[in-house]
Amino acid sequence: MGQLRQLASQTVVYGASSVLGRVLNYLLVPLYTAVFSPEDYGVVTELYAFVAFLNIVYTYGFETAYFRFATKSNDARHYFNVAQTSLIITSVLFSATLVLFSQNIASLLEYPGQGKYVVWLALVLAIDAVVAVPFARLRLEGKALRFATFKLSNIGLNIALNIFFLVFCPWWLAQFPASWVGLVYFPELGVGYVFISNLIANGFYLLFFAPWLVRLKLSMGRDWKLMMLYATPLLVMGFAGVTNEMLSRVLLKYSLPENFYPGQSNQEILGVFGACYKLSVFMTLAVQAFRYAFEPFFFSKSADKNSPELFAKVMHGFIIFGSFSWLVISLVLQDLAPIFLRQPSYLSALDIVPWLLGGGLFLGVYFNLSVWYKLTDQTKYGAWITIIGSLVTIGLNFALIPVLGYMGSAMTTFFSYLLMVCLSYVIGQKHYFVPYKTGKGLFYMALAGLSILAFYFCDLCQEYKYFSATGLIALYVVLVWLLDFRKQTFNK
Repeated sequence: MGQLRQLASQTVVYGASSVLGRVLNYLLVPLYTAVFSPEDYGVVTELYAFVAFLNIVYTYGFETAYFRFATKSNDARHYFNVAQTSLIITSVLFSATLVLFSQNIASLLEYPGQGKYVVWLALVLAIDAVVAVPFARLRLEGKALRFATFKLSNIGLNIALNIFFLVFCPWWLAQFPASWVGLVYFPELGVGYVFISNLIANGFYLLFFAPWLVRLKLSMGRDWKLMMLYATPLLVMGFAGVTNEMLSRVLLKYSLPENFYPGQSNQEILGVFGACYKLSVFMTLAVQAFRYAFEPFFFSKSADKNSPELFAKVMHGFIIFGSFSWLVISLVLQDLAPIFLRQPSYLSALDIVPWLLGGGLFLGVYFNLSVWYKLTDQTKYGAWITIIGSLVTIGLNFALIPVLGYMGSAMTTFFSYLLMVCLSYVIGQKHYFVPYKTGKGLFYMALAGLSILAFYFCDLCQEYKYFSATGLIALYVVLVWLLDFRKQTFNK
């Protein structure tokens, strides 16, 4: 139990920072949906989808490779130097290429004359890659509080800059047209200030990690080759994984038949979809916080002969909490959404959110299952599983978007991650057996999913909806208590 408490305590710290950070950052959604039209917000949605793809290319699996090699060696600092040297060199090369062809890329994306967006995001990507391993080092050294402080500082500054550019500057210029604000604010940049704020905030990461970066000893050599061999399947897996998560935001604009949603352009629909997609962040938070704590944890416990039983307990706890979160958020969604999405036009895609939340739960389960191929150094299996998932994502998006619109994209996310969970479980148990409580885990996920379906398909008046939502949540809690906590099977 001491090991579980250690994992739980670090998850709480990472989770608190992630939850607080995302809650603070999520305050930007009401701002964006109040200031920008769905068409303008679609620009932000699409470009950040491409950023997610490029983030994988920029880091190419070296964060996890650093964990693996640093935990197996007595000289963790050497592997930090190797990983950091590699990422600095490639980040400069990648971003220089994007800057050089920025106008061409903007035209290709149907944003002619907006090459500056590409330049700003290229710099954001470079900084994110350069600080990826320093953040991994904080996690490896158990410095969760410092990790959280740096992350929250970045988020706080980003929010402040967004408010300054999108709220204060227009208001101040309206009152005092000849003021100094005119020197730093140009209304024609519009959504560009979203990217500028992100870039300035990220720049402070370089200051935070300056003591480590200035003492960096450039090093590559044979160890770099070994790390690259380990990381290459992770690059493929990461790229395929972000395809599962982000491809719908890229394809929706181009695959949706014109006038599928009468009176709305595809660019506007992309903005609506992106805003509603943000509501699935609550599940993403849980998975992200868990991942920050779990990755260094399972590498450090890999030599323990009792680690499979420990991993099984961790998985079971995650499923209980994740399924509960999926259920509660889905049932209160209709009351929660208008708080964040300030224009009624953004609320039309709310029905996609439960599907996305369920997909997020399966992604967390898949991450739990990934211990088998990471600990046995068989990351090629993880790559193949994720590639299969991405191929299913591509196929289903092309098949379902023209028929179901953005609901087809949401359902694709759900079923793609479900398939990956099934494949990883079946293959993984043959290579690295973990005594998961499979029956109970499936029961809790099915209970949550079926409760959500029943709630959404029953056309009840508002009074009875509150009653039925409370009853479904209470049923889940009672069953968890009866099956696990009353008999203390979770602690055995």
